[in-house]
This record gives sequence, C-alpha cells and structure tokens, in this order.
Amino acid sequence: MPSFEDARSIIINSVAPLGVERVDLLSALGRVIAEDVTAPWDMPFYDNSAMDGFAVRTSDCLEGNCTLKVTGYIPAGGAVTPAIEPGSAVRIMTGAPIPADCDAVVPVEETEERDGAVFLKEKVTPRQHIRFRGMDVCRGETIITAGTVIHPPEISMLASFGKAVVPVFRRARVAVLSTGDELIELGEPPADGRIINSNALSLAAAIREIGAEPIILGIARDNRESHLEKMIEGLKADALITSAGVSAGDRDLVRDCLAELGVGQLFWKVDMKPGGPTAFGVKDGKPVFSLPGNPVSTMVTFEEFAKPALLRMMGHKRVIKPYVKATLREDARKKPGKVHFLRVRIEVENGRYWASISGDQNTGILKTMVRANAIAVLPKDRTAVAAGEEVDVHLLRGDVDMLEG
Repeated sequence: MPSFEDARSIIINSVAPLGVERVDLLSALGRVIAEDVTAPWDMPFYDNSAMDGFAVRTSDCLEGNCTLKVTGYIPAGGAVTPAIEPGSAVRIMTGAPIPADCDAVVPVEETEERDGAVFLKEKVTPRQHIRFRGMDVCRGETIITAGTVIHPPEISMLASFGKAVVPVFRRARVAVLSTGDELIELGEPPADGRIINSNALSLAAAIREIGAEPIILGIARDNRESHLEKMIEGLKADALITSAGVSAGDRDLVRDCLAELGVGQLFWKVDMKPGGPTAFGVKDGKPVFSLPGNPVSTMVTFEEFAKPALLRMMGHKRVIKPYVKATLREDARKKPGKVHFLRVRIEVENGRYWASISGDQNTGILKTMVRANAIAVLPKDRTAVAAGEEVDVHLLRGDVDMLEG
C-alpha cells in the first residue's frame, strides 16, 4: 500500500498533456496556451498622447509660463501631422498620434486657452505624457509563454495583437461511472434501501469546475455485464472515474472488471483517511480512477488525486495546490499510520488563518463537507493535534471569512 504522497506521484507521472487545438480567443478563457506567442508589431504601434491637452516642443518652453499659438487639432484616431512651426502647439486628445518634432504633451488642466493661443502654467519636461512606440511591447517579444492559463489580462494582450484564434491544450473528456444496485437517479422517489446517485453530479461538477468536460455514464448495476458495458463506453473518453465497488466485498466488481478490460492497476488502497480504498490504473495512456463510494471520500479523493492529474492533462504546470498554514481552534485526534484529511472552515483574523473543524468527521456526514472551505492535512505519525497548533491546509474555495480583530 503506497503512502499518500507516493500514490499522488504515481498518478501525476502516469499522465501527460493532451493534444492541442485552436479556438477562438474568447473560448480560450481559462484554458492553457500551448505555444509561445510573440508580438507581430510594437505596442503602442505609434507615439501617442496619454492625456487630453496640447502637443508641444519642450525647446519652445524652456523657461515655463510660456504662450504658444494653437495651430491644429488631432482627435483620437486622427492622422499623424507634419512638424509644427516653432512657437506653436496642437490640441490633442488621448490616444491621438504625436505630431513630428513634438516631444511632450501638456494636460489641458495645466493650461489656459484664449484668442487662438494657449498659456502653459507649468514647466514642461521632455517625453511627459507620451506613450512612445514599443514602450509596452517590442516586436518579436514573447507576450504569452506556453503553459500560461489564459485570464482576462491575457485575452486583452492577445486581442491587442489581433490574435483571433489561439492554440490551447484540449479539454479532458472525463467519463463518470457510479456503481451499485442501491443507487437511484436524481428525480426518482426515495425509498428504504435506496440512495440517490449524488456522486455522479458532484464529480461532474468538480470536473466542469476545472475546465474539463464530464460525461455521465449512469449506474452500473452489481453484475459483471452491466459493469463491462458501462466501462467499455467510459474507456473511450480521455479518463474514467468510477465511484464505489472498489473494496473487497462480494459485489465490489470494479477492479476485476477493469482488469478484464486491460486496465493495468498501479495501486489499490492508500494510507489515508477518508479515501483509503482508492485504486488507480492506466490503459493505453488513459488514467482510470476508482474512488470510494461514500460522497465525502469521493470528493476528497477527487480533490487530492484526480484533479491534479486532469489539470496536467490539460496543460497546467502547477497542478498541486500549495499548502497554507492555519491554526486549529479545537483539538483534533486520529489513529496513527494514516494521513488524515480533516474538513475545516477557514477564517482570517488579524492576517492569520484559523481553522475550525466543520463537524463530525465520520465519512457519512455530508454536511461537514458543505460547511468546509478547506482540508487540513494531519500527518500519519501524529495521534493528536492540539488547539493552537499550526497545520497544513488546502483551500477548497475562495469564501474565506475576514474577521475583525
């Protein structure tokens, strides 16, 4: 049985980025760009005004408090004008091209205009309030490096250089299969001995949340034929995730059926809680995650195992969430020998993270997962962590409360 860290390393080292596709710019939001993108021209493309005001030559204004004749007007989008005569100024708007020989712009609020002339109140310095060609980006410069996740600033940069279509790593298509005769689908009436198939929806939501495409296969009933039929379909996707049926009971058919279909099992069981009876295998380069059926265990093992692998498949470089330190508000106890993932609620007080246990840590208590916004990781060699001690936590969501000190 591998350690938690070894199991995660096995998984991440078993997958590789998927192929590349070209998509329209807006569709690239949240995707990982697959190639370096270089600037085809300078930005700005021409010298232009950073303010509404007057374009001048500083040689005409060496002493300050000077008056210049206004000889023209250049709006945004206007054409470049020839050099102006000595002792002259041109009214100019933000973004308009700078006339030849002008080397400064005086903001309109620092001037007084009357009788066809403009009085400059302040001393003028060379290059003030001008955005010079190539000041932001030079032609040939790398503007986005391969492996970058595309956010709105990257969209703006790419659009500024006319990149209507960009190369990104393909989204992972992830098949989701639930197993068990006890399961019923969402919308069916509840009954004794029946459980609504919530795992399919929570896994599909988690898959979609990271930018992958979920494919819900439905429920495999507790017989070999049903399992094989659903698994054959699932193995057509880029990855397959099953939930339940991975322990050692009479009706736990997942591992045997996957082996029959040629999935090579790389490990079964991990020294962690919850999620110990997790298995992982590969067929033709496609990862197969066999997660426990308990909803809490399913979500924790997806977060810690499946999510990093799927992110890597979609070209992400940073796939493991960094730990942050948080101080426990209550004592926590555990058995030795396994890494324990504690569902906690994180709050920030006086710039410090504080972790409150979100409730009963029994894996059948789903509401503790709803209340939690982080997972605290308790080392396997510890049996207790006292209130006031710091622990490593993974933040699950951004809804961290800021408390007043």
